[in-house]
Amino acid sequence: MKSRWANQKPAAIILRRKGNSIGSIETMLGIPRSTLSGWFRSVPLTKRQQQNLKKRWEQGLVKARVKAVHWHNAQKNARLEKAAQMGAETLKHLSNDAAILELALAFLYLGEGSKTHDGTSLGSSDPRIAKFFVRSLSKIYNVSTENIRCYLHLRADQNVEKMKRYWSHELRLPLSNFGKASIDKRTEGRPTYPHYKGVCLIECGRVDIRRRLMYIANGFCDKIVQNPEISSGG
Repeated sequence: MKSRWANQKPAAIILRRKGNSIGSIETMLGIPRSTLSGWFRSVPLTKRQQQNLKKRWEQGLVKARVKAVHWHNAQKNARLEKAAQMGAETLKHLSNDAAILELALAFLYLGEGSKTHDGTSLGSSDPRIAKFFVRSLSKIYNVSTENIRCYLHLRADQNVEKMKRYWSHELRLPLSNFGKASIDKRTEGRPTYPHYKGVCLIECGRVDIRRRLMYIANGFCDKIVQNPEISSGG
């Protein structure tokens, strides 16, 4: 059976002998790649033509990868923007009610707080979390700065005094609130990333706060588990 593109075969052969790739000929003439491959089996290419085709293929691969990275980044940015919009929408429905703040603090403590310390303590390398913890203790339970102690856990190459000043500034606590820092000697000879400021352990002597937070968090979890009819926010 004669191919529907048979009348274009001479032109395709000429283009191939000039060193054009199968893909480019497919684009120019609209002939399927499978048909072209069959036609070109007996069309020899010079070594130089083969090298040029390989070079163009490699360049095309690089461009394709760059384009793919741009596409994936655009998709990721779109997803991040959507997440931010949905998060902002949720936050709009939250009031400044003290109960909501205490519930948020309770779940933070359930995940990150100490369960065995005599008082109430939480350690974090994230200044935002540490600041939230300190501010919440003050707003909900009227814990004064004098009743808060901080202890830094640092890597071997970190400057203790510099890190104390950093956390003192972030938490708006005086340097006198910071006790002796703990240095991890296992990290000697291994440089620390500039953004890492160690872990700040924040302690409050009131054990009643820990007990209350744990009761709230566990009680709320039980309430959700036992009530499957809570509606979705969509």
